This record gives sequence, C-alpha cells and structure tokens, in this order.
Amino acid sequence: MQTAEAKAAHDAIREGVARLCAQFPGSYWQELDRRRAYPEDFVSALSQAGYLSALIPEQYGGSGLNLTAAAVILQEIHRQGCSAAACHAQMYVMGTVLRHGSAEQKQQYLPGIAAGSLRLQAFAVTEPTSGTDTLSLRTTASREGDDYVLDGQKIWTSRAEHSDLMLLLARTSARDQVRSKTEGLSVFLIDLRELLGRGVSIRPIRTMMNHSTTEVFFDHVRIPGSALIGEEGQGFRYILSGMNAERILIAAECLGDAQWFLAKASAYARERVVFGQPIGANQGIQFPLARAFAHTMAAESIVYQAAGLYDQGLDPGIEANTAKLLAADASWEAGEACLQTHGGFGFAEEFDIERKFRETRLYQVAPISTNLVLCFLAERALGLPKSY
Repeated sequence: MQTAEAKAAHDAIREGVARLCAQFPGSYWQELDRRRAYPEDFVSALSQAGYLSALIPEQYGGSGLNLTAAAVILQEIHRQGCSAAACHAQMYVMGTVLRHGSAEQKQQYLPGIAAGSLRLQAFAVTEPTSGTDTLSLRTTASREGDDYVLDGQKIWTSRAEHSDLMLLLARTSARDQVRSKTEGLSVFLIDLRELLGRGVSIRPIRTMMNHSTTEVFFDHVRIPGSALIGEEGQGFRYILSGMNAERILIAAECLGDAQWFLAKASAYARERVVFGQPIGANQGIQFPLARAFAHTMAAESIVYQAAGLYDQGLDPGIEANTAKLLAADASWEAGEACLQTHGGFGFAEEFDIERKFRETRLYQVAPISTNLVLCFLAERALGLPKSY
C-alpha cells in the first residue's frame, strides 16, 4: 500500500512531467517522424528538469529517487502522448552502474550524466547471430596489457548515435574455458566520443518507428582496463538486475501508452455522432475500451509491485517479466480499440494514433518477446521443463 507521502511525491512528479510534455505536442513528434530525427529538445528539457537523473544519488548531482519514481516518470511521459524511447536507457542501465561500478567510474561519469552534459543512452547486448540468446554472443574483449581490445558487432543498439557513453556486454573468456555458461561475459562502460572513427562505426537501421536504432561495429577497438565494470567474467549476472529494471520501466511506458489510447478513444467516442447519437453509446465501442481499461488497471498493479520489490533489493524476475507481458498486452489492446473507435481517422497522421500504434507494437517484441516471457514464467513459476 502506497503511503500518503509517497502518493503526494508521485502526484507532484506526474504534474511536473505533464507540464513539460505540454510543450511537445503531437505536431512536434510528427515532424520528427517525417525527418527521422532525434528529439533533442525534448531530451534536453527532461535533462534540465532533472527527470533523467532521477536514479543518480544526490552526492553525484542526481535526485536519488528509486525505480518506482522512475516508472512514474516514464508512465506519465507516455500518458501525455510523448515518447521516452529516446532516453529511457539512461534509467534502466543505471542500476548496473550504481550496483557494480567502481567509485572512480561513478565519480568520473555520474555528475556529468546528472547535469545533462553526458548522455548514457546506449545499451549494447544483442547481436545478429544470437538475438535473445545472450549467452551465445560473440563480441570479444581480449586483454592486452592494461587494456582490452573489442571485436564484434551489436544490433538494435538504439541511440548509439546520440549517446556519449555505452554500456557493453562482451565475451572475455571462451565458452569452453568457463565452468558455467553464465560466466565469461563482462560489462564495460565505454566512452564513444573517443572511439568513433577509431574502430567503432555505427550504421542506422530504418524501422517502422523513429527510435534511432543502429548496428555498431567494433574493429580492434582498444579501451582502458578501467572501463570494466565489476569483476571480469561476471557481467551476465550484473546485467540481469538491469534487465529486470528494463522490463519494469518499459512496462510503465506501456501503461502510459494504454492510458493515452483510452483517453483519446473515449473523448472521440463521446463527441463523434453517427446515426443521431454518440458512437460511445454503442456497446461495440464501449466494451473493447472498457475491457482494455480493466486490463490496464490489472497490469498497473503488477508493474508497481515489481518496482517495489526491485527497490527493496530483491530479484523480482517473475514479477518484472509478468509486468512486461501484461502491460505490453494492455497497451496493444488499448491501441487496437482506439484505432477501431476512430475508424479511418485513426490512420491519419494528425490524430497521432498511427504513431503511437506503431510505437506500442514494438513492446510485443522488445526488449523481450512475449513468447519468451511465457517460456520464462512456465519454467520459473510453474516448474515446467525448459523449452529453449
């Protein structure tokens, strides 16, 4: 149960985020879509307002808030019709840095990130050949003296062109040289500003939504040993908690999308008159919206349950994955109902529905597909045999 103090704090966050988002109406996002451009002004405004430094401790210039507060921020951004996809990685990778980064790494980077002069927006894990099978990744980080040398390729690394820093998972030991398949992977915090054109190259991938996603290539890239986060070979364990945070925060965005769709559709259904009455009087319009509303309420409950467990330092793998599944399903259901309510107008750019419809569809696939979530829950929650 949320305390009155926490509720007041979260309400204040929502009000502040809503005021900021009001400066970036649908026309702003439509123009970005046409140019496939990055929302520089929006990200700068979030940075200046302190929302992107929510999880950074106060001693480094951040707000020192917890993951629940971060979820509130991202949910409200999406409820207002904006998109946090341009900057949400700065929140969900922060746990790996805070929990496992060295004092020197935190002092070197966190103040700049908190101030907005540095961006940590790129999270490089997925590869063309391994996909979601993270333990099969092939990008290597070979030790050479005091340095590491990176070779390999990452894909679906969003925002790499707009980030100063990157969190990278690479193999430091061959799979046949480690006792467990979860060992031999290491996490690095690398400075892209020093590496672009010096072995690092980035190729944009044009997709159905404007998420600035890319392929990143590493060709004998030398990085200092100080870029290693935590202990060599334990990187997979480090990013697991980050993956839980990612699922929870993406789920919060899906909640916001669902709420935006429902508000948009309900307003239109009250106003649009056909055959002499508002279309919202028809149960064919009412029932899909009402059902999506109920599913969104249910998803919201588990999203914040998962966030609360994460904030207690627990490992809410089952809850985080369930939250991602239910929230993504709720947003897609609400989007479908909203589009159907608007009929042909739903496909018109000016209504923004087609943009949000494309954006929310992604979360049936990323950052983990709904089918893999079901596999995980079947194994971990129900004790069924592993299927992959």
